Amino acid sequence: MVATEVSVPPLQPDVRTALRVASALLVAGAAVLLFAVHVRPVAYVPLVLGVALAFAVDRKLGKDLLLIAVGQGIISAISLHAALDNAAMARFTVALSLAVVVPWAISHFVYRDRVIVFPLRTGRRWNRPQWIYLGVVVLAGYLILPFYFIGSGAYLNWPAIHTGEEIARLFVGVNAVGIWDELFFICTAFALLRQHFPLWTANALQAVIFVSFLWELGYQEWGPLLTIPFALVQGWIFSWSKSLSYVVTVHLLFDAMVFMVLVHAHNPHLFNFFVTAP
Repeated sequence: MVATEVSVPPLQPDVRTALRVASALLVAGAAVLLFAVHVRPVAYVPLVLGVALAFAVDRKLGKDLLLIAVGQGIISAISLHAALDNAAMARFTVALSLAVVVPWAISHFVYRDRVIVFPLRTGRRWNRPQWIYLGVVVLAGYLILPFYFIGSGAYLNWPAIHTGEEIARLFVGVNAVGIWDELFFICTAFALLRQHFPLWTANALQAVIFVSFLWELGYQEWGPLLTIPFALVQGWIFSWSKSLSYVVTVHLLFDAMVFMVLVHAHNPHLFNFFVTAP
């Protein structure tokens, strides 16, 4: 199923619009406190206030921000620090799955709408620019990621990996989280925000949540210089492609570079072909 088309008018210079935007900013901004700054339970205050304000000025917006807030609350129940042991992988699997499934279930079975969808098959073939962009993603990841992870020391935010089992677990974890990113930040948060705000307002709001999550996951130091444009571009691509399969492909190609760089950083003899590695 393809996401519902929306036509949202430009933001108006009036009090009601300002309050609507403020409510969304509170909910999205709470992610900074939840995942980047990590001040809990204080971080839940703007989350709750944002939803309450939205219900006061626009009930439909309040209902949709509630779904995003519920997802953020579920995610915040666990530590996002990268780990590869059985308990950590189980926690990630349960919490991140619920963060997608619960908002989806409420949207479909309580609200009776079809805003949160996961369009794998759109009936449209990828065009030449889309295929070219996939190559650009691989090249950019190949050139930028070694310099970032190894040069900044950000690779140390992931556990040391040396055995075959550890490398296999990293491969599964990186790809699983990459797919989940698109399910929650794009198909859920961005899709819900897009029902109420113009493209780039909604996109900026989802990027705040997306980048905050990635910060706690390990993309720290100057990582936001990479993750902010990545989050914005993913939202923009989904806005016109309406294709989960395409944005996931983009993400997994980038994550393939992430995986190889992390393995190389801990084991310099493996994937020893990065020309920009310090």
